[in-house]
Amino acid sequence: MEDVWVYWESAPYRDISRVRDLSPSGLFLETRARKKEGELVRLHFLVQEGQIRAEAEVRHVAENGRGFGMKINSVSTQDAPHLRRLLSRLRENPLAPRLQFGSRRPS
Repeated sequence: MEDVWVYWESAPYRDISRVRDLSPSGLFLETRARKKEGELVRLHFLVQEGQIRAEAEVRHVAENGRGFGMKINSVSTQDAPHLRRLLSRLRENPLAPRLQFGSRRPS
């Protein structure tokens, strides 16, 4: 699976974490940092497509303490095309089975 990483900031944390799921509207970060639902996080994607800055809100905290899911609230207008290119590249990569793109696969 292809790795996608983000640098993120949300008091009192600043960290680099692996993205486990990514869609146009949200993502799941793998981290041991503790956040509460409703907290805001500033994201900076570390990808080849170029600068992608976003703000997201924590919507789900993993019970095992290994990450949290977020809804993307905003992406910089100039960075939105880079996010679209990133999503397109990940869709085309058959080695990225754990990335999701807004639709669920049938069970």
